[in-house]
Amino acid sequence: WPRHYLDTVVPQLMPIIEKLDDIAKTRTTDSSLAIIDQNQVVHMAHMDIHFSHSTNGVAALHTQILKESELAGFYQMYPNKFNNKTNGITFRRWLLKCNPALTSEIESLIGSGFKKDASELKKLLNYTDDAEVLKKLSCIKKSNKEALASWLEDKQGIKLNTNAMFSIQSKRLHEYKRQLMNILHVMYLYNQLKKNPNMKFYPRTFIFGAKAAAGYLRAKQTIKLINSVADKVNNDASIKGKLKVVFIEDYRVSNAEWIFAAADVSEQISTASKEASGTGNMKFMLNGALTLGTMDGANVEIVEEVGKENAFIFGLSADQVMEYEKNGNYNPRDVYNNNQDVRQVLTQLVNGFYSPENPELFRALYDALLEKDTYFTLLDFDSYKEAHNRIDAAYRDEEHWARTAMLQTASAGKFSSDRTIEEYAKEMWHLEKVTL
Repeated sequence: WPRHYLDTVVPQLMPIIEKLDDIAKTRTTDSSLAIIDQNQVVHMAHMDIHFSHSTNGVAALHTQILKESELAGFYQMYPNKFNNKTNGITFRRWLLKCNPALTSEIESLIGSGFKKDASELKKLLNYTDDAEVLKKLSCIKKSNKEALASWLEDKQGIKLNTNAMFSIQSKRLHEYKRQLMNILHVMYLYNQLKKNPNMKFYPRTFIFGAKAAAGYLRAKQTIKLINSVADKVNNDASIKGKLKVVFIEDYRVSNAEWIFAAADVSEQISTASKEASGTGNMKFMLNGALTLGTMDGANVEIVEEVGKENAFIFGLSADQVMEYEKNGNYNPRDVYNNNQDVRQVLTQLVNGFYSPENPELFRALYDALLEKDTYFTLLDFDSYKEAHNRIDAAYRDEEHWARTAMLQTASAGKFSSDRTIEEYAKEMWHLEKVTL
């Protein structure tokens, strides 16, 4: 914060902050680690790191980036303070409450111990070759998709084909999370279907659940684009319902419960190195959705748990992203000039194809992608497209898909918030466990 803000709002705190800054400056001559810098800006995070006893990232990759890049100077000063605590989710809400049918089936197979000890979900691995169990799990997923479809028809008047694959991106709308990449790919698929209505294509529904901060103009424009594409695609009889787009209105936890239980594919497509952790990926995984994502945040650890062959990984690595950022040697116009599919969907942003009443409506999105493409959307586009092609092929093998979906649930135990909180309690807060 600018110091004059704090002088005005919390003047009683400034003498304390000044004293802490004096102490910090006795520990290092590196001015970049000061609490109050020469421009009279107060760095609250610097104060936290100097005077807390522990500093942690919330996923293994996040912690690595903090140590090696973002907080490297502090890590050199206080190596023993830094540690990792991978985020977790509460299984009581995201399995027991939102997916009672799956919960009941799991309990019938492995008992009720998993409700208090999520690691017991591993016992499901004993049933990955049981055709009858796999069939039951597929029926539960279908039932959850039907429930979501019924809810959406009631709330938003949208009819869905529940035999279609449900590919869902459910998270706060930020540019680095690349909802824009997702909808550009939908635009590409629509173009392909228009060129060849009889192409081999498994019916697909793309669902977006998101909110954007009130002043986040680029995010609001992305939401408008998603809805404009949905309006065109969903009302085009020539594609025979093979492609559908849905933007969930008023996205929040209570409707997220419907969404996570119904997903076939979990879209986790953030620019590698930008997602601290993410927890939506864990909620999808727990409910048997397969991850389509970059090696970013907790995706890295999900892939470690399920095996890379049981996820759909694409795109630049975190190291590659940071190398491009360091060297500034990426020009998005190179992709635009050499990739016909990319050029077509970007042109459709500014030629009135999705906004005939105002062809310039999405000009800012177009300009941002071509001028800088800060989050490497165009550079990763072909890799993302290829990952979706692999999904299309994999989804046609129903038994293999069901087996892989079961593996997701069986491998999700690590991501329980019980584990996360216990790690904090033991390793950071040094609390004694109380037995009730």
